[in-house]
Amino acid sequence: MFVTEAYAQTGGAGGGADFIVSLAPFLLIFVIMYFLIIRPQRQRMKAHQALVAGVKRNDIVVTAGGLVGKITKVVDDAEIEVKFGENEPVRVVRSTITEVRVKPEPAAAND
Repeated sequence: MFVTEAYAQTGGAGGGADFIVSLAPFLLIFVIMYFLIIRPQRQRMKAHQALVAGVKRNDIVVTAGGLVGKITKVVDDAEIEVKFGENEPVRVVRSTITEVRVKPEPAAAND
């Protein structure tokens, strides 16, 4: 009634620019999420994989459950044997290792 047809219709030109402007906040959120969440998680994952791949016999390790033990045997790519205290060695999945404690080097005599 009071609205004329000219006001009710939108122009066909400029539709592509409106789409890019409306998509910009989503792209910005994705970029922020990548740098704050995804990238650091990938770096931690790569560091953990390198840590697990580098374990060898007689290393002292900490498991995800908090147990500290010494590696007695590397069974295969997925499992190792760890000795906790004076008991028999226990087979542990490699991915559960959270930390490798390096034995200190013997102190050299200063001459």
